[in-house]
Amino acid sequence: MTDASDDSPQDTFISHLVELRTRLLRAVMVVLGIFVVLFLYPGPSAIYDVLAQPMLASLPAGTRMIATGVITPFMVPIKVTMLAAFVLSLPVVLYQAWAFIAPGLYRHEQRLALPLILSSTLLFLLGMAFCYFVVFHTVFSFIANFAPASITPAPDIEAYVNFVLTMFIAFGVTFEVPIAVILLVKTGVVTVQKLREIRGYVIVGAFVVAAVVTPPDVLSQLMLATPLCLLYEVGILVAGTLERKKAEQDAATDQETSPTDPAED
Repeated sequence: MTDASDDSPQDTFISHLVELRTRLLRAVMVVLGIFVVLFLYPGPSAIYDVLAQPMLASLPAGTRMIATGVITPFMVPIKVTMLAAFVLSLPVVLYQAWAFIAPGLYRHEQRLALPLILSSTLLFLLGMAFCYFVVFHTVFSFIANFAPASITPAPDIEAYVNFVLTMFIAFGVTFEVPIAVILLVKTGVVTVQKLREIRGYVIVGAFVVAAVVTPPDVLSQLMLATPLCLLYEVGILVAGTLERKKAEQDAATDQETSPTDPAED
């Protein structure tokens, strides 16, 4: 007779796959549900017009963007609407990912779920907002003023959307730097002192990343590298504060639980 314990590893693996499928389906359903709502109102065309506003504001009066592909006027607004749906559903997607890995974590690690999800979502959205309202306006105006008077800019909408998506992801991930720094310190991978020691390497790496991700102009590279360095410092400050508070709590706990010296006879 076969021992039931022999099948337990396989059963556990299958149960994890089923759980993963369930979490993925829930996340996909939420994204698709929000996509349908946005498709109906305000509609893909209106959403794309909002995304294109920074570029249109920098073009000469009466100039419009162009579409060189046959189905590009249809597919590009659909792609933008899907991106908007994913961004709006980001808290749910992050929660489903956390719920999948949470059973394998300690209780004190599970308590980080809500602050981590909220802060990660907020920082990613702040990065996108900074890119949309500050970076795009500055970079597009700089490029338009730099262009010769004999040239009439007419950007292709597909190239524009690909550029915007790249910049959104770059700035969204950049604004997650404080979260990454805090997690590295909380999990004991690195200390605050070590993070301070490698500050110079991080600054150089920030400018290298900015040179690779952004367009080949100094302005956009500075606008990505500078926030990355500043947010790295913010992460160090917050991690240092949390580390000091934890040390004080541990010291207080040790003092409360330490045995008292026996009275001398």
